[in-house]
Amino acid sequence: MHEQRRATVIGAAGFIGRHLSRHLRDAGYEVREATREHPEALDAAPGHVFYCAGLTADYAQRPHDTVDAHVALLSRVLRRGQFDSLVYLSSTRLYDGSLADTADEGTALALDPRQPRHLYDLSKALGEALCQAAGAGRARVARLSCVYRGADDADGFLPQLLRGVPQALARAEHGQTPRLQLATTPHAARDYVHLDDVLHALTLIATRGTQPVYNVASGRNVGNRELFARLRELSGCEVMASRRDIVRPAPRIDISRMRREFAWQPADLLDKLAELLPEPALC
Repeated sequence: MHEQRRATVIGAAGFIGRHLSRHLRDAGYEVREATREHPEALDAAPGHVFYCAGLTADYAQRPHDTVDAHVALLSRVLRRGQFDSLVYLSSTRLYDGSLADTADEGTALALDPRQPRHLYDLSKALGEALCQAAGAGRARVARLSCVYRGADDADGFLPQLLRGVPQALARAEHGQTPRLQLATTPHAARDYVHLDDVLHALTLIATRGTQPVYNVASGRNVGNRELFARLRELSGCEVMASRRDIVRPAPRIDISRMRREFAWQPADLLDKLAELLPEPALC
């Protein structure tokens, strides 16, 4: 009889962490959960460690907590060194300052301490550097793009949009075109990757990864214009952007490493929109 595989999820109360814990249990892992306040699960044979702790939306209001979440506990875990592998969740936002059209894992990062938003980026970059300096070759970084699941996600532009379309349909009077206005610009574009693809990727990186950093993204930026056009095609709702500012496009995220090493094929957001929209929103 084979010994049951073990995994420890740090930050299991968060969006990715809680779904990852469930995913690993379904795959047959014995899963332990650890937090910064209660790290006891790391004391004995944690197995594969997934470092999902972090602050995203409120990092600017909580700078000390941001550094603690992205670096402090990670340092303690790496110092102990008692893990089969460690996967540190970082972000493709680190590429936003790059002038390159396409960003692969070797693209140089442009980080500026004078920029308030770069507190997030710099703390994530420090976590990545710790993994490479103190991970003994067993710590790897997963840089995630915008992770989505559906309309019931708590935060984010996309779930807000998916919830807004059926609401606009319900408000529209008979014979009128339903309209939804959002405080965004039609020129913005993002790389969206589905949660199911992320969970699969993280498990692959933990158990079979050989490189220090992996981009976990869809591999293409979806612009608001094409996103809104696809939603109108599916639901009949016209989505309008209230702003017109021009946004410098983020680099396209190169996922060749994930494709080459694991034959990983993430879904395209525009292909999944039909199943993501609540049923009453579909034509």
